[in-house]
Amino acid sequence: MTQTKKVIKVGIADLNIAKSPDVIRTSGLGSCVGVVVYDLNEQIAGMSHIMLPDSQVTKQTVMNEYKYADTAIDILIEKLLAQHARKLLLKAKIAGGAQMFQMNSSSDVMRIGPRNVDAVIDRLKQHQIPIIASDVGGSNGRTIEFDPSTGELHIRTVSKDEKII
Repeated sequence: MTQTKKVIKVGIADLNIAKSPDVIRTSGLGSCVGVVVYDLNEQIAGMSHIMLPDSQVTKQTVMNEYKYADTAIDILIEKLLAQHARKLLLKAKIAGGAQMFQMNSSSDVMRIGPRNVDAVIDRLKQHQIPIIASDVGGSNGRTIEFDPSTGELHIRTVSKDEKII
């Protein structure tokens, strides 16, 4: 019997989990970073669409924890472990973090894409999750789709061919 493959969607400032045979996808990655954490043995993956590096700077009284690298990655890992992923087998792939607009300022505040990438890398290091592959930076937006059965991350950009990492 052939299993039908569903596409699990992840919105902006969102996260979700997919198990094989399903795939998981997010689009609209400009300065945002798509983080995939997965256990290939269990064929399960979580994806987060991170908008900003640090929740500590928010002035919102009600905060969307999925929006920030420092909170979303923690939640993503918790959800994977609750679905029987094994911490020692977790690996990551990341994409996004583009500098979408040229800035005449050297202000770090305007370098959102690179700051997001740095925050994601730091948080994954804190959890001792190796980043197996990445496609970050540049000035193009991306759409990514991950297949938990193969570990392949398909990356599409407007001006380039599809890439698999």
